[in-house]
Amino acid sequence: MEEYEEYHRAEKQAMERTMELLSKGLSREPKEELDYAGIAAYLHNLYSGVENILKHTLKHSGIRIAQSETWHKELLMAAVTQGIISELLVEQLKSYLKFRHFFIHGYGFMLDAELLIPLAEKANHVFCQFFKELRLYNEGN
Repeated sequence: MEEYEEYHRAEKQAMERTMELLSKGLSREPKEELDYAGIAAYLHNLYSGVENILKHTLKHSGIRIAQSETWHKELLMAAVTQGIISELLVEQLKSYLKFRHFFIHGYGFMLDAELLIPLAEKANHVFCQFFKELRLYNEGN
């Protein structure tokens, strides 16, 4: 159990630092292309942290997600089925999953600030909710 808790603590610390840097990036004015690329990278990092924690939590419970083209969505659905996170939170996280796909397969100069900035501005709320739901799950197990 100690390894499980330490892993989560380390991921949470990395995500909190990423949130600080994201906030700093959002406050920069005027924003240039490089600022948007940095904000995008931080959003990708945050969502990757969620996936890392969910994979680790499910593995700890003896549940494995098979590697497939849809494993990212299957991971979220398994987390709901196991009661780790709520369906409402999954709906919010799907926006970050969609963004992650674009970020991985697209080019930084193609970022649309009108889509990126609202996602970044909601990130603190969404990822705090993730940790709240994860804490409630861990307390009950």
